[in-house]
Amino acid sequence: MTRRITQIFDAAATARLIPYATLVDALKRASIDYAQQRITSPERLVVPLNEGGIMLSMPATAPDLAIHKLVNVCASNRPRGIPTIHGQVMVFDADTGETLFILDGPTVTGRRTAAMSMLGVHTFAPARPHEFLLIGTGTQAANHLEAIGELFPDARVWVKGSAPARAEAFCAAHGAHGGKARELQPLADPDAAIPASIDVVIALTTSKQAVYDEAARADRLVIGVGAFTPAMVEIGARTIEGSALFVDDEAGAKHEAGDFIQAGVDWARVGGIAAVVENAALLPSKQPIVFKSVGCAAWDLAACRVAREALSGG
Repeated sequence: MTRRITQIFDAAATARLIPYATLVDALKRASIDYAQQRITSPERLVVPLNEGGIMLSMPATAPDLAIHKLVNVCASNRPRGIPTIHGQVMVFDADTGETLFILDGPTVTGRRTAAMSMLGVHTFAPARPHEFLLIGTGTQAANHLEAIGELFPDARVWVKGSAPARAEAFCAAHGAHGGKARELQPLADPDAAIPASIDVVIALTTSKQAVYDEAARADRLVIGVGAFTPAMVEIGARTIEGSALFVDDEAGAKHEAGDFIQAGVDWARVGGIAAVVENAALLPSKQPIVFKSVGCAAWDLAACRVAREALSGG
């Protein structure tokens, strides 16, 4: 018997296999599958590495596919001048267990996280947004900017960093896309009021104090992405207390959504995105909404479904 040669895709090739628009549709399906237990996605296993680094093991299985994401996060790599995240996503045949292909782990993580935010926009925003604010200037901000550029190409994007120079440098580096200038504007004064015209705020930091704590507004969707431990918080209690609350993963959020944990929310009033995706009538009418994303391997499986279809010519 001739053994199958496993294809391994680097970051650029992985990105081409999972375009944002298709990935958002795949996440719609996966969110419902996960909520109805057609995807099994246990809590991530965290194993320590040297110098405070961690190894994350994240498997997920479904009747049509199985995946295992293994990534290492090493903040100590910054002074070394190398990325802080390394790893791969292995994709398997759910019947035979054979390895089908391998994707770049950081790319899958970045793109499915941004796509989940875009699913949040499609699901919870009261109208098509014209202006976004990204709070943060790291890799996830770049992923979200790409996703907005693909799905909302006419939108203006504001950027707020921990210092004016960071926002300005980010905008200078990402102000052109495919040779086309885009509406990208730094908030030069981090203490200045956020423009009232902004429709969607997306927080993408690892802050331990709120970076957004405005009065809740029914015409502004707030999405939290970066605070992924109980010690982290991006969205303040003022915003949370005045909003209807939703998460991508109800089980994981109770352990990881630092914004909600520190605000002492009653988890009985926190809903999952899958319910609203499946039945839009459950969307609160004319209420401010905060959507918190913590991520799980089910979303990586959704990305692998998109890649499999692309590789099969589907």
